[in-house]
Amino acid sequence: MRVIIFGATGMVGQGVLRACLLDDRVESVLIVGRTPAGVVRHPKVCEVVHRDFTDFSAVDAELTGLDACFFCLGVTSAGLSEEEYSRITYTYTLAAARAVAAHNPGLTFTYVSGEGTDSTEKGRTAWARVKGRTENELLAMDFHAYMFRPGYIQPLHGATSKTALYRWMYRGVSWLYPVLRRIMPNHVTTTDNLGRAMIAVVGRQGSGEHILHSQEINRAAGA
Repeated sequence: MRVIIFGATGMVGQGVLRACLLDDRVESVLIVGRTPAGVVRHPKVCEVVHRDFTDFSAVDAELTGLDACFFCLGVTSAGLSEEEYSRITYTYTLAAARAVAAHNPGLTFTYVSGEGTDSTEKGRTAWARVKGRTENELLAMDFHAYMFRPGYIQPLHGATSKTALYRWMYRGVSWLYPVLRRIMPNHVTTTDNLGRAMIAVVGRQGSGEHILHSQEINRAAGA
């Protein structure tokens, strides 16, 4: 399996990359980011730095021979206008999806959305509407699309958020994860489970549920 990861430097992306490096089914990992990921050298990994996430034509040649795309890029909506948030969440995602789809028939595309995403695109919460619009367009594209809607994500093995507010939050609540897992198991997962589940759904070749919440993510991961 040859995969491409967008957002490998974020907390979720770090977990997904780790899962790919540990899984023998994954032959190679192409990381695409706007800045160098700083990943420790690994024989599976190739990295491409590309600044303009609205246009991938300059790196078309790199985006071939892929079996799966794991799109983990995302930002918090705090402090951003809906237009700014939409540019990163919707415009960047769809530009990347079109670029990889153009060269890879049969591709599986997994997108990290979030619990509370609004598929109707009509709700009062801006981030949920934008995520819903992004999901809907991905599901309509000509590839096998799976939307991941995790609730609380427990970072493991040193995975850390790039957002300072989230880093502080995780420091404060991570110790509660065993309790959360016991009292609300359908709403929590881990960075490890997200990575393993993404790899697992590639094998479905478009079958099964296409929107996975924490419960389905954990089940796909074998947790």
